[in-house]
Amino acid sequence: MAKVYKKTSGNGQLTLYLGKRDYVDHVDSVECVEGVVKIDPADLGDKKVWVHLVCAFRYGRDDLDVIGLSFRKDIWIKCVQLYPAADHKPAIAPMHTTLLTKAGEQGHAFTFDIPTNLPCSVTLQPGDEDKGKPCGVDFEVKAYVAKEADDPDEKVDKKDTCRLVIRKIQFAPDKTGAGPKQEVNKGSITLEASMDKEIYYHGEEIPIKIKIKNDSNKPVNKVKVSIDQTTDVVLYSADKYTKNVLCEEFSENVEPGASHSTTLTVTPLLANNKEKRGLALDGRLKDEDTNLASTTVLRAGMDKEVLGILVSYKIKVNLVAGGGGDVVAELPLVLMNPKPTGKCLCLPCPDQKLKFLYHTLLNISC
Repeated sequence: MAKVYKKTSGNGQLTLYLGKRDYVDHVDSVECVEGVVKIDPADLGDKKVWVHLVCAFRYGRDDLDVIGLSFRKDIWIKCVQLYPAADHKPAIAPMHTTLLTKAGEQGHAFTFDIPTNLPCSVTLQPGDEDKGKPCGVDFEVKAYVAKEADDPDEKVDKKDTCRLVIRKIQFAPDKTGAGPKQEVNKGSITLEASMDKEIYYHGEEIPIKIKIKNDSNKPVNKVKVSIDQTTDVVLYSADKYTKNVLCEEFSENVEPGASHSTTLTVTPLLANNKEKRGLALDGRLKDEDTNLASTTVLRAGMDKEVLGILVSYKIKVNLVAGGGGDVVAELPLVLMNPKPTGKCLCLPCPDQKLKFLYHTLLNISC
């Protein structure tokens, strides 16, 4: 049976059900959010039950709100009335059917369509002393009891709400372009750096091909390879900062008058950068593991400010020559998650119970 995520309000009147918490951006469309709220109408009085989906950018701590400073900005919000029944009447999908079975007769279905121009979920890695929700872009589904959907003069008690954080994620496209290449000449030393493809997956080894032609009178002693993550916070300021996520040295001796070709392999990993506060990560649910943030893919005509946070990577290949005069080549790096196949590649299994268990554990289908 598929896993169901649920959250109940403090007063027990509302229970929010979702069948999943990751929703995929397919570039031209985004998976819709299909959920159910179980509503106990007793003691509602003249109040109504609402559910909303909000995409928000958080750039400060919750505890600072008490002094009148708001460090959260809603990028997009959609709200519908569930009880008493109003205009929202979604087509009942298989996911709704599963959740309505869980909720029983008091279940009310809802559907949200996520616009394609919204950012994917991004978390800025907190420091050891940081408390509360981390900064970044997140999505939240919240059911609540109130007279109006969004009346600033009406205070909604925490016990009258239940919420679940979800993620909007993006996978690498099936087809990618050719890898980048750069040739640099400095002080009679020529460096060519290149990669075989445009996109690499998180955790995948990245081979960098280098060609060195040393026509100087100085030997090349070693090669430094570094990868920088640049985070551009475009929503509230022109705040852009760069953090190094990998730096490795390779002993490559190239004497004067010689040429040399080799391939250097590196792998940027979050595991080696856990202590770096403010590093951009793919959206995180509670304490689940995640990875370095995926490269932001901009579609033509997109408003950068709506995206909140833009993430990019750059590889630097640095030849260290005797007596100074380093030669540096730079290559753009696109890091993304691979698209799950979602298909069964196993041989036919005569034991149908075992086959069902296998598919359920791996979340795949034939």
